[in-house]
Amino acid sequence: MTNNFLQLNEDKTEVLIVAPDTTASKPPVLTETPVSLTAFSTEDINLPCEASGNPTPTFRWVKDGEAIGSERKESGTLRAEDEVPLSSYEGLYRCYASNSLGTAVTQSIQVIVEAQPVLPKQQKVHKSGKEGESMMLTCNPPESSTPPNIHWMDKRMVHIKQSDRVMVGLDGNLYFSNLLKTDSRDDYICNAQYITAGTVLPDTAVRLTVLPSNDVVHGRKPHLFRPAGSHTSLLALRGHSIVLECIPKGLPTPKVKWTKKDGDLEKTSGQVDDYGRQLRFYNITEGDDGEYECRAFNDHGSTSHRFTLSVEASPYWVKQPENLLYSPGETVRLDCQADGIPTPSITWSINGQPLTEVDDDPRRSASGGVLILRDVEFTDTAVYQCEAANKHGSILLNTHLYVVELPPQILSSDGVVYQVIEGGDIVLFCESFGSPRPEGEDNVPLLSDPRVSLQTDGTIKLSGASLSDSGEYTCSIILTDISITAHLEVLNRTVILVRPQDVQALRGSSALLDCDFYKDPRLLKFQIKWRKDGQEVQESSPDDKRIIFGNGTLKVTDIQSDDGGVYSCEVITDLDHVKASGSITVVGMSPYLYLSLSDVEDHHLTLSWIPGNSHNSPIIEEGKWRWEEWKRVPGEFNHLELTLHRFCTYRFRVTAINELGHSDPSKPSQTYETPPGVPDSNPTGVRSESTDPKTLLITWDEMDKRLHNSHGFLYKVFWRKADSVHWNHQDVTSPPFRVNNTGTYTPFEIKVQAVNSLGEGPAPEPEIGHSGEEGTLSKLYGSFIPESLGNLHKEREKEERSERGMDRNRESRVVVVRGTKTSEEVSGLQLYSTYELSITAFNSKGESPPSSPHSFSTPEGAPGPPASLSFESPSDKSLILYWTPPEETNGLLLGYVVQYRQEVESTLQMQIISDPSVTHIELDSLDPSSHYIFKVIARTAAGDGPPITRRGATLLEGVPPSNITIVSSNTSLNLSWVPGDRERNHGFVIRYLRKSPGAQWEESEVVNSTQAFYSLTGLHPGSQYHLMIKHGNDTQWEDVTWTIGPVPSEMPGGFATQGWLIGLISAIVLLVLILLILCLIKRSKGGKYKRSDSQPSLCVESKLGSDDSLAEYGDSVDIQFNEDGSFIGQYSGRGPVPHGNESSGPASPVTTVPPPPIAPSMSSILNRPS
Repeated sequence: MTNNFLQLNEDKTEVLIVAPDTTASKPPVLTETPVSLTAFSTEDINLPCEASGNPTPTFRWVKDGEAIGSERKESGTLRAEDEVPLSSYEGLYRCYASNSLGTAVTQSIQVIVEAQPVLPKQQKVHKSGKEGESMMLTCNPPESSTPPNIHWMDKRMVHIKQSDRVMVGLDGNLYFSNLLKTDSRDDYICNAQYITAGTVLPDTAVRLTVLPSNDVVHGRKPHLFRPAGSHTSLLALRGHSIVLECIPKGLPTPKVKWTKKDGDLEKTSGQVDDYGRQLRFYNITEGDDGEYECRAFNDHGSTSHRFTLSVEASPYWVKQPENLLYSPGETVRLDCQADGIPTPSITWSINGQPLTEVDDDPRRSASGGVLILRDVEFTDTAVYQCEAANKHGSILLNTHLYVVELPPQILSSDGVVYQVIEGGDIVLFCESFGSPRPEGEDNVPLLSDPRVSLQTDGTIKLSGASLSDSGEYTCSIILTDISITAHLEVLNRTVILVRPQDVQALRGSSALLDCDFYKDPRLLKFQIKWRKDGQEVQESSPDDKRIIFGNGTLKVTDIQSDDGGVYSCEVITDLDHVKASGSITVVGMSPYLYLSLSDVEDHHLTLSWIPGNSHNSPIIEEGKWRWEEWKRVPGEFNHLELTLHRFCTYRFRVTAINELGHSDPSKPSQTYETPPGVPDSNPTGVRSESTDPKTLLITWDEMDKRLHNSHGFLYKVFWRKADSVHWNHQDVTSPPFRVNNTGTYTPFEIKVQAVNSLGEGPAPEPEIGHSGEEGTLSKLYGSFIPESLGNLHKEREKEERSERGMDRNRESRVVVVRGTKTSEEVSGLQLYSTYELSITAFNSKGESPPSSPHSFSTPEGAPGPPASLSFESPSDKSLILYWTPPEETNGLLLGYVVQYRQEVESTLQMQIISDPSVTHIELDSLDPSSHYIFKVIARTAAGDGPPITRRGATLLEGVPPSNITIVSSNTSLNLSWVPGDRERNHGFVIRYLRKSPGAQWEESEVVNSTQAFYSLTGLHPGSQYHLMIKHGNDTQWEDVTWTIGPVPSEMPGGFATQGWLIGLISAIVLLVLILLILCLIKRSKGGKYKRSDSQPSLCVESKLGSDDSLAEYGDSVDIQFNEDGSFIGQYSGRGPVPHGNESSGPASPVTTVPPPPIAPSMSSILNRPS
């Protein structure tokens, strides 16, 4: 046969080829080959080895490098013999099939021998845990070279239902993220299925008891059952499958999110399973290599784990030599190209014998994956083996080389036009036969291109066609005039530009799923098919359920639960088809179906409910009791134990809550009344609020009526002098309680106990109170001069003080100290400031002169955050940060620290500025596609202050607007648009042309793209205008619109200019002024006289008349104010007593007449409406 060359010129490609032999002799071709296996019995030993050929091949086996058994005819399949021990079959095997034209060899396979797996006896396992805790049930099946499949089932052989809360891990263990009471059962059984051994081994049943707990409402932060630690390294082989697993525990059940830290997870072959706990790679590729992270999170926190996935590859073929016929004298080149990680080594054999063991032949040379035979002879007819191997395995290929003599002829048609999609494979037919001695070895062979391969039937196959492969190809036989021509057209691929979205839709609404696509214009026939869950969607009438528009968009109306599912759009042409999927999720929520009360005991019960369907909107939390919210629990719970108040009547209802909002509440439960009892607690906030000398006023916080626990609720008030033994007491219905004749500022022990008709509450603890006093109080007057501005501002501060006076730079505070205390802690002072302190004493009669001022300074501290932070973006890769110094420097500023990182987790970058006068910095080499988090921190010698934090991004190059709204008027057009959020300002002009004869294009002034509005003025009314905005040489936007018109003519002699109208208006104004004057006169005369309630007043009376005189609010009022006007003093003289209960003496409480009205505060007087 002739050698086959493909020569590519500028406009054509030439192929030199001939066809196969038609003789009856055929070399051996393997039809069945063995694979590695694990044998548990002799019946498992079945190693097939079959081949075709003429003459009929014979077979022989080699085990561990040594021949076994005799030569076999007709069939080479190896089976175990009964009398031979099973263990003797363990080893490496290879089969050889031979006839007169050569020997074909199988790949080496391994036989592993194991005993049948047996499960040892185990004791019964009983595990218990509290509701809400995590739990793991272990499964430890016997080890095997073929790991078993694990099935957790109950005693009825029903699988344990799995969810994101309960699942079986890769290690076979059963994991509970958190326990529910319904998880309690005594038949958790682990079943190990050994498929190769045909055996299922059930483990001993595990009994699990879940104890109730009220701690479930607190929740727990997520942690990981597995994997352990924070990082795992994994190795996977190309084409195999691997699973990354993260099983979390926590309450509520954590969610898991997977990300690829060094790339986009969606661009890998990884698929997240239904529960989000596993990332599966079914057919892994080198592109899946990288860093992955799982993050488990719930309302209480998160945890994460990183995986480093390294992908290597066992050998695989890149290019395989073809089985061809050659004529004597040809040069034969066998290309055997393999790849793998690590790179495989390639060895050659002839008829199963390694080339190193065959006699040297100067006509034969081998280098790597290329074997060359020059000047071939009939004796070179053989089967050549190419074997590629690395540490992960080996692959072997048999290639038949047959040397014959035949006349040449081409059988394929001439002038055929072939079409293929870019990236596709195409076969150009040139079926031929014959073997004249070829000429033209100097031609450049296209067959060296790994994408081109020569078929045994004389055709060439082009893989991964590119647009540049289009052209004319010629197939001819050298030294003859026999040839044919083929034309190849490579077309653009069909692409879905906008894929269907994942849509969440409420029941009864409509949804649109897009399917915008591009196809090559030369592909005339195409169709669009929509499928829902694999079933083709039939288009309905326009008023019906589903509509498919011309652009491929699918509209689904009146969505119901059965409309939810996966929708796929498929665009089919004659040469290719593309598919993209989205989904419709029907969301909503049903109310709870039924409420029940159980385990009722005294004032304890259990509220249970049956949840409705969440309709794909997971219930986040539930638990709305009473018609005021009582408590919330995770949506997975269906009951809760409650502790109720005594002597109350209850009804309950439950509402579900998720991201869509609240469901309708359930129907109320039946009524439950708790029994009465003595009070469980006493009032809080027991204290004295005595203001009058010789009077003790006891008060407390009233108790909620739900805490009374029965009828006849009272407060028992106890009091005695601090040095007395005997307690006085009195029952009252409400605070306060007054004790008279107590002495001035006398200490008392006081306490209040809750009592009702059934008895007294717990014994109360006494508190210390004082009767009213006429003693002395102290005031601390303080003022400070801020010095936190540092050295840079001292000169300016000095000038300001000299101009405005020292007092205007001071801030003052007053602290009142009661009693005989001689020390007081003053908080809230500013750091790095100087204070002056003086003390005065005062009582109801007045205030003493202040003491001499005492000066002290506070130490330097860390500064506050910078007062502001803003950005400027000079380019799409740089930002300038501007900030202002902190409002509270608290010391001398030493400089700033600028930190920034990408919003998606990335390395934190930092720059330190040592000059405190620098308040800006330019950051370069930023990623235009990312947002950043920026922080600026001020520093003093005491340390770094808190940061000011902002989120920002660089601005992108601006463009003129392309979506403009036009509002027309008579002589102008108002144009408005929405500027891009991240677009830099861009100047442009608006071109406009009036549609009239002889009109010329005009241009507006330069308009900024960020101003969002522009008015085009000076236009003609009622005219048509063509508007256009250009960006470079392209038209960015254009529109045609009209101005409003024509303008109505003006009426002669306007209505408003009539003389009679002006006179009428002037008279009305004069009358109104006269009425107002009369009103004011009457008011000034009538303030001292009573007005009958039945006599309406023309004017509104002031509420600050004699009825509200300040004189009634006390004998005298001593009111003091700060320099800024704020009230700092207190009332002097005898103040009013709040209404309540009182006693005429410590031992003889009596009820007196109601006290005078309570004096209003100064602020209430000043705030009264006029």
